[in-house]
Amino acid sequence: MKRYLVLLLLLAGPVLAQVDDTRAYLEILRSDFNADKVALYNRVLQLTEPEAKKFWPIYRDYERELMKLSDQRLELIRDFFAHDEAGKLTNDASKEIANRWLQSVQARLDLWKKYHKKISEAVSPTRAAQFLQLENQLALFIDLAIASEMPAIKPAVSK
Repeated sequence: MKRYLVLLLLLAGPVLAQVDDTRAYLEILRSDFNADKVALYNRVLQLTEPEAKKFWPIYRDYERELMKLSDQRLELIRDFFAHDEAGKLTNDASKEIANRWLQSVQARLDLWKKYHKKISEAVSPTRAAQFLQLENQLALFIDLAIASEMPAIKPAVSK
């Protein structure tokens, strides 16, 4: 999995500004990353067969919802880069981008709560806690990778 995150890091900086041109690359990375993520879940959770029958359908639903949030986040990053590169990160644009970022963070937390509850009820509270732990650790790593490539916020250029 590390190799895909490293590749994402290498691509992220020069590519995030040109998101439309990289959608195919990101979809390939996403597919490969998800395959590695499933392998990680299998290795860490070591689900019994009855647990797996309950867990994996819930997890697939979770991944579908997570991808929607990821697409929204990618659009947010794209908008930030567009404003930043154009020197048009005005107070209004900054406020709008910050609000969208906060909504994105809250949406991810809400998604985690939703699926923690589903997994807890269908499989067990311990499996649900393991799910949260893995998702949080992966999210932290990805967030750090993205943050390291983001330019510092600077005010709009006055003309």
